[in-house]
Amino acid sequence: MSTDKTDGSAGSPALSEDEKRLHQLGYAQELSRTMSGFSNFAVSFTIISILSGCLTLYGFGLNTGGPVMIVWGWPFVGLMTLLVGLAMAEVCSSFPTAGGLYYWSAKLAPSNGAAWSWFTGWFNFLGQVAVTAGIDFGAAFFLNALLDLQFGFSATPGHTILLFGLILLVHALLNSVGVKLVARLNDISVWWHIVGVAFIVIVLAFVPDHHQSAGFVFGHFVNNTGWGSSFYVAMLGLLLAQYTFTGYDASAHMTEETHDAARSGPRGIVMSIIVSLVAGWVLLIGLTFAIQSYEGATGTDTGVPPAQIFIDAVGASLGKILLLVVVGAQLFCGMSSVTANSRMIYAFSRDGALPASSFWHKINPKTRTPTNAIWLAAAGAFLLGLPYLWNATAYYAVTSIAVIGLYIAYVIPTLLRLLQGDNFQPGPWNLGRWSKPIGVVAIVWVVFITILFMLPQVSPVTGSTFNYTPIAVLAVLGFAGIWWLASARKWFTGPKVQGSEAELAAIERDLESI
Repeated sequence: MSTDKTDGSAGSPALSEDEKRLHQLGYAQELSRTMSGFSNFAVSFTIISILSGCLTLYGFGLNTGGPVMIVWGWPFVGLMTLLVGLAMAEVCSSFPTAGGLYYWSAKLAPSNGAAWSWFTGWFNFLGQVAVTAGIDFGAAFFLNALLDLQFGFSATPGHTILLFGLILLVHALLNSVGVKLVARLNDISVWWHIVGVAFIVIVLAFVPDHHQSAGFVFGHFVNNTGWGSSFYVAMLGLLLAQYTFTGYDASAHMTEETHDAARSGPRGIVMSIIVSLVAGWVLLIGLTFAIQSYEGATGTDTGVPPAQIFIDAVGASLGKILLLVVVGAQLFCGMSSVTANSRMIYAFSRDGALPASSFWHKINPKTRTPTNAIWLAAAGAFLLGLPYLWNATAYYAVTSIAVIGLYIAYVIPTLLRLLQGDNFQPGPWNLGRWSKPIGVVAIVWVVFITILFMLPQVSPVTGSTFNYTPIAVLAVLGFAGIWWLASARKWFTGPKVQGSEAELAAIERDLESI
C-alpha cells in the first residue's frame, strides 16, 4: 500500500494534524517542521540553563541573603514558576503557534483583543531581548574570567562588552544556518547541562579538603546591600532563582516547527521547569558547600564568584576545566535564546506589530528561517547590555527587565483564560479542574515579583548603583502605548489570517518549489 497519501485536491499531499491546526489558526506552514518533542523541550531547558542563570547571579545571591536564600529561595521560586508554567502550557495546547503569548491574548480576550495582544507582544518582545542580553552577557563575564585566568585578558567593562558582542555575532550566524543545526545543538546541550552539573557537583564534593557546615549552607544569612531590612534583602535575593526560570515560553514559540505541537509544546514548558528545578538545586547546594572563603568569593577581581570558588576549592587547573564546562553551557543557552527571540519577532512582525514589519518577517527561502528577525534579536540584546560600560550594576537591571517583561507577558493570557471561564476550549493537554486555582496563584505571584524587582537593590542609590529597570519597562510601555493611541489602534487588529485554505496551500507550494 502506498504511503504517498493525498487529500484529494489537485494531488496535494495530505496535511498532518499539526498543519491542519495551524491552518485553523490562520497560518501557512512557512517554517520547517522538523523538531521532535525532545528538541522542543531542549530549547526551553537550554534557555533556562541552570549553569547560566544560577551561576551568573550567584554573586548577587551571596550579597542579598547569602546561602540561606540561595538554597531555600530556589525550590520556593521553582514551585511558583511551575504554577505559572502549567497555566501557560494549558493555553499553549489550545493555540500552538509561533506567536505564542500575544496570539493567545488576542484569542482569549473577551473584548479589545487587539489591544491585549499588542501590549502582551511588546512586553514579550522586551523580555525576550532582555533575557538574550542577560544570558550572553553572563557568558561574556564567565568567558572573560576564563581568559583572564589563562591568558591575562583582564576583566574590564570594555573587554566584557567586546566578548558580549562577539558571542551575539556567533549566535546570530549559527541561527542563520537553519533550524536543523540549532535543534541538534540543543539536543547536545541537554546532556551537556545534565552531565556538566553532575561533574561539577561530584568534583566539588570529593576534591576539596574543606567544606562548609550544613548549618552554614542551609541557615546562614548575609546582607551586603546597605539596606537595614533583612526581609527586604531576602526578597531581593529571589532574583537569582526567578531570573534563571525564564525563557521557557520558547517551547511555545517553536511549536510551528515541532511535531505533535499541541502536546509537545506544553510538555516542553513543564518538563523544562521541573528538570531545571531539581538539577539547579543540586548545583547550588554543591557550590555553596564548596565555598572556601566568603570574602574571597564576593571580592574576586574577575567579578565572577563561582570562578573564584572553583579555583579556591579544587585548584587552578581543575577549576578552569569546571569554568570551561559552565562557559560551554552558557553559549548553548544564548544560542537558543536568539532562536526563540527571533521566532517571536517573526510572528509579531507577521501581524504587522513592529516597525518595518515586512522586513523582519521575511523568511530565507533556502534555510526556512527568519534571518532578519535573528539579527534584530542579536542587535537589540547588544544595545540593552551597553550601559554596563558606565553602570556597574547594569547586568542586574537587565536580568530584572527580563523577568518583568517576560512574566507580565506570561500571565496576561492566564488572566484572560480565567475570564473565559467555561467558554475556554482546552487542547489535548489541559489542567482540568485545577486550571482556576493554579491560574489565580500564578497571577498573584507575577504581580508580586513585578513590583519587587523594580525596587532599588543597593543602598545608597547613586548613579552607578541605580536600578534602571523601571526606566526600561516604562520606555517600552510608553512607546507601545503612544504608538497604540496615535496610530496602531486604527490598523492593528491582532493576529492576521494569512488567507483561505487555498491561499495557505499556495504559500506552502511556493516555499516547497524553491
